[in-house]
Amino acid sequence: MMDQKTTCGMIAIVGRPNVGKSTLLNALVGENVAIVSDKPQTTRNRITGVVTRGKAQYIFLDTPGLHKARNRLGEFMDNVSRSSVADVDAAILVVEPIPAPGKAEEELMARMEQLGVPSILVINKIDKVEQKDKLLEVIAAYQQAHHFDAILPVSAKEKDGVEELFDILRDYQAESPWYFPADAFTDQPERQIVGEILREKLLRSLDKEIPHGTAVSIEKFHERENGVIDIDAVIYCEKDSHKGIIIGKKGAMLKKVSSQAREDMERFLDAKVYLQTWVKVKENWRDNPGLIRSFGFTED
Repeated sequence: MMDQKTTCGMIAIVGRPNVGKSTLLNALVGENVAIVSDKPQTTRNRITGVVTRGKAQYIFLDTPGLHKARNRLGEFMDNVSRSSVADVDAAILVVEPIPAPGKAEEELMARMEQLGVPSILVINKIDKVEQKDKLLEVIAAYQQAHHFDAILPVSAKEKDGVEELFDILRDYQAESPWYFPADAFTDQPERQIVGEILREKLLRSLDKEIPHGTAVSIEKFHERENGVIDIDAVIYCEKDSHKGIIIGKKGAMLKKVSSQAREDMERFLDAKVYLQTWVKVKENWRDNPGLIRSFGFTED
């Protein structure tokens, strides 16, 4: 039984696409539990990161960025974002250092106010701000738009401000047994994480819309007696022309992506990995609810 003096706090991380929510989650957890890319809409599922410090456990929910949905998968991602601010102890709204809240920020602030969720504003990417006094304009704009319990400028990429954020989040801990073991850092199964590692490499290597039309299915995850892990992965795309691009000339692109993914998988699993990848076409899968579910996207 856990000591009843232990505490827990559940924190949602929300914001529009590409503001650095996943980078912030990884900085808080100290592990790459969410894939990071310079392309928007990288996160598709709500991902849980876990940090246990002393008697306190912090449970972070990283969410897809709120955006205008263009297909059924996009609608699913928006629903996850909107529902994530319900039933949490606090919400972190992540924004860029721009002194003008956009429609997505306004909608999320309205949702937090409607639900009465305590909220913290994190102004990310301050490492890109040359004139630091410009941050005062950003702070003033958001103070006028919504009541935040705290406003904190950070650089998630440089891990600047992470400890200060933990100091703030300590106020949202409540006496409770822990939800996860002390050494846990995510609720994602290894099978899902290795699939996301491969998808991250696709996002970083492919241009324009092609990576957003891909999904990864881990068909085999088996550890041999000698400790080597066999992983079979299928990359699904929406068009034959996209399949050719993913494979590349003489298989060069697929080999590059698979090699990069295997190296990260080995670091994550702390084991040798034998990775095999295939590319298959599933036309318009992002508008097919059955296929969306089969690829592991759920709103739970």
